[in-house]
Amino acid sequence: MSLVSTVSRRDVEWTATDILFAPPPVRRGEFEFDLALRHAGMRRVRLRYETVGDPRLPAVFVAGGISAHRHLAANAADPVRGWWEAQVGAGRAIDPARHHVLAIDWLGADGVLDVPIDPGDQADAIAALLDRLDVAHLHAFAGASYGAMVGLQLAARHPARVDRLVAISGVHRAHPYSSAWRALQRRVVQLGALQCDGVDGLVLARQVALLGYRTPEEFEERFGAARVVDGRVHVPAEDYLDHAGQAYAARTPITAFLRLSESIDLQDVAPSSVTAPVTLVAVEQDRLVPVADAYALAQGLRGETRLRVLRSRYGHDAFLKEPEAIAAILREAIDAEQPA
Repeated sequence: MSLVSTVSRRDVEWTATDILFAPPPVRRGEFEFDLALRHAGMRRVRLRYETVGDPRLPAVFVAGGISAHRHLAANAADPVRGWWEAQVGAGRAIDPARHHVLAIDWLGADGVLDVPIDPGDQADAIAALLDRLDVAHLHAFAGASYGAMVGLQLAARHPARVDRLVAISGVHRAHPYSSAWRALQRRVVQLGALQCDGVDGLVLARQVALLGYRTPEEFEERFGAARVVDGRVHVPAEDYLDHAGQAYAARTPITAFLRLSESIDLQDVAPSSVTAPVTLVAVEQDRLVPVADAYALAQGLRGETRLRVLRSRYGHDAFLKEPEAIAAILREAIDAEQPA
């Protein structure tokens, strides 16, 4: 029996073969609603989202760091590469053929919401999105960095909405050392603004941030010794930092950086308030989220808990730079049978 039978309706023609291999449906949208922010009261906010996959499939929410966004991977509606191509897509750990994949642009990412934004506010906004899309609960929430913090907030504040959580390089609190690091970055931006040069301030702040995301081991492998160029000392890593800083500043409003950076430092979740099964991922070389904090979180969680500790020269950015290790953890966590 042939699989190829042609069907025509008006000016649309397709075949059974096309139907079998049709790309997963994509939905992009935005909506406004009133949200009670924990530190700024009731506000009218706008949330932008993207979903990929059949809404009847198990829903998986994906969230990354403060510079991540709703476009996770290239799809039929938008062929531009997304920020987590390594994990989202056909045949990957999070596959829109098997999952209804959801993501948002963070509240404040457009620079319009110029008030303190708590990670709990992001969790409440996600709950509002689930209501709007008629998603009763998430099969899984996969979050990395800031996204892991928000995932913990969602599991604590809306426990019926999260069946399981994968939290990579993000825990229940901001470590005082990393908070100090971010506070200095924000001061750099503010100093630039005082000099009427806020963009260059943001570029420099991003460069400083990258030194916290990565490790001395990586820089040792990638960059050589300083040399004299045109009468000044040039450090090889400067070129990399310049490029990364300029690229970030070109796509990020200054207010968005400041408010989302602050938001990380507002993280505060009681581990005992999280009852869903949680897979924690920590990186030994992560200077922003110490492994000790991941152990403390694991000890306080009330549900089934797994802790995976990786070694990576990429430190905090291991979730972006160690695709095989992260994929194995995601597959195990997302595909695991739900405990009775």
